[in-house]
Amino acid sequence: MTEREIPEMFLDGCAEILTEVAATGRRLTRDEIASRRALGERAAEAGFGLRSLVGAHLSAARAAWPRTADSAEAALAAVEQVVDAFAEGYERAQRMAVRQEEAARREFIDDLLYGRSDLGRLAERAERFGLRLSQEHAVAVARGPAAYDEGDPVPRQVERALIGRFGDRSILLTTKDGRLLCIAPGHQGEVLSHFAKQAHAATDGGQVAIGRAQPGPGGVVQSYEEALSTLEFAERLGLDDPVLRAADLLVYPVLARDRQAMADLVQHTLGPLTTARGGARPLLDTLTAYFDAGCVAAEAARRLSLSVRALTYRLERIHRLTGAHPSDPSHRYMLQTAVIGARLLDWPSGGR
Repeated sequence: MTEREIPEMFLDGCAEILTEVAATGRRLTRDEIASRRALGERAAEAGFGLRSLVGAHLSAARAAWPRTADSAEAALAAVEQVVDAFAEGYERAQRMAVRQEEAARREFIDDLLYGRSDLGRLAERAERFGLRLSQEHAVAVARGPAAYDEGDPVPRQVERALIGRFGDRSILLTTKDGRLLCIAPGHQGEVLSHFAKQAHAATDGGQVAIGRAQPGPGGVVQSYEEALSTLEFAERLGLDDPVLRAADLLVYPVLARDRQAMADLVQHTLGPLTTARGGARPLLDTLTAYFDAGCVAAEAARRLSLSVRALTYRLERIHRLTGAHPSDPSHRYMLQTAVIGARLLDWPSGGR
């Protein structure tokens, strides 16, 4: 069957309706309109193009066209009703197909990101969406000031930018829990870098985390969870870099893995700061700024809007209270690790 050969079943009753309407001048009945809509839905489900179907209806109308001038106007009105009802059914079937496709895509993405499906079956479904889960994949997650759905302008803008540069390239863009996601083969790091650049701009300065490439059907889940954890660490630690790579921040998951040991270290090392006038917060902020500045007192003082003398006084106060001096190499690692732990645990306000 060629594209132009429309089966007669989709024109069933069309000539009879046109002949009768042309003779009587009546409009189509409700049942006749319903039958046209039903045929339109069936034609859409069968995969025929609307342009060819409309052409077939016009050909049928021409064959049954009345020979008297008085009935031509009624016949034309009937043709209009027939085509309109048929097209309405066709479009309704297409909308239903789109909704079903969207639902299938969303179900697949949920199963992919949460690992809730059989991995073999998941790999089969993935090929429908352009992913080969036998390969390595990495996931980038972007968050902005607002929550995003797939049909929103921001995700569409980012998708256009990526497809315009890379084509499909086995890339899957979607949204999850209000965040933008990009899943790409692990060896195509330039795709995720470009996604990060576009997402940062489209979300008005949002932050992007890129998980490490992981192999196999479960690799997408691992990379996705790693990217989410990276965003969480960035929020706790106050990291404001526009793009964060999980591979560069592996120390934080390691430190946070044993929460009780970290809490003990923080309490043992920094606990005495709570006895200072004004509490531990000003001295903890001093340590944070000092370590973030590479232990350069002048830079740390500038960041805290203090004089170098005032900063030095605070460091000495920390030394007296804790017994450890930040500038002493033998003490620095313990103090810096405790400061990181305090930020991860939101100590002293959120810790014990």
